[in-house]
Amino acid sequence: MDPTLRQLEVFLAVAKAGSFRRAADGLHLSQPALSQHVGELERGLGARFFDRRGRTVTLTEAGRILEDHALRLFATLAGAREAIAELDGVGRGTLVVGASTTPGIYLMPALIGEFERHYPGISVDLRIANSRVIEEHIRANELDLGVVGAHGLRAGEKCLAAKLLDELVLIVPPTHPWAGRRQLDPSRLAQERLLIREEGSATRQVTERALQRASLGIGRTLELGHTEAIKQAVMAGLGVAFVSIYAARGELATGRLKRVRLRGLRIQRHFHVIHNEARHLTARARAFVDALQRFGRGAIDGQRALGGGGPSGVHE
Repeated sequence: MDPTLRQLEVFLAVAKAGSFRRAADGLHLSQPALSQHVGELERGLGARFFDRRGRTVTLTEAGRILEDHALRLFATLAGAREAIAELDGVGRGTLVVGASTTPGIYLMPALIGEFERHYPGISVDLRIANSRVIEEHIRANELDLGVVGAHGLRAGEKCLAAKLLDELVLIVPPTHPWAGRRQLDPSRLAQERLLIREEGSATRQVTERALQRASLGIGRTLELGHTEAIKQAVMAGLGVAFVSIYAARGELATGRLKRVRLRGLRIQRHFHVIHNEARHLTARARAFVDALQRFGRGAIDGQRALGGGGPSGVHE
């Protein structure tokens, strides 16, 4: 017997919650009714989808396969509804956009403000997390678009043409001996404690990869889970750090931080726009991507003014 949409919805709820009880509460079902849906699905497809361990459940191999296909199915259905609803144009509604920390905090608010002024009928819901989490939400069909750094395509994702250029700059406190240097030998980096973001951060990934490609060793490190915390730690003299030029421009302009240029090393990257490959790209989403491309061209000019010179060095 073919599975029903309700059975698949129940299956995905259990897979996400890791518990029959929590999934039943979330769906406003009794636990026996939820178990019946799962049992009928397993009998209909001839496989067991969950390993039950006390009150928690985990997916079997068959369950992981079904989860991937079920997510794609619901993404396709959502895309069909959206495509039909937008026959009259961009219209009204909500656009759910996820962004990794740096673009989410330092670029998206201005872009969203500009977009909503141009399309007053559309409300943008911005959700910020590190790049890894945003990518997971895209694959789970929980976001219309994602804006992330250091992106490599993964199953369930499609990368769009829109990009925003960024540069990672080395920052030090104004009292640091390096603050007055015009250029610094990159090998000196190993002498200082490097403040880095958490695992899953695109900023950390790009920084580590660029230093590795330049055959530069990393000495002591201190991991901090937010760019703002890193800037405050640098100002407190706890170390030096690579951060986005957009994240540091306020402090650089006021002299609370100083940028140190490294001889022969300049780290540039792009923020990429991704969406679920099984999902129709709505007119609202396309309008937002167009706005981002226009914004990106202006941001590139602004970054050149901040950073000076044309693009060179290590690109991501």
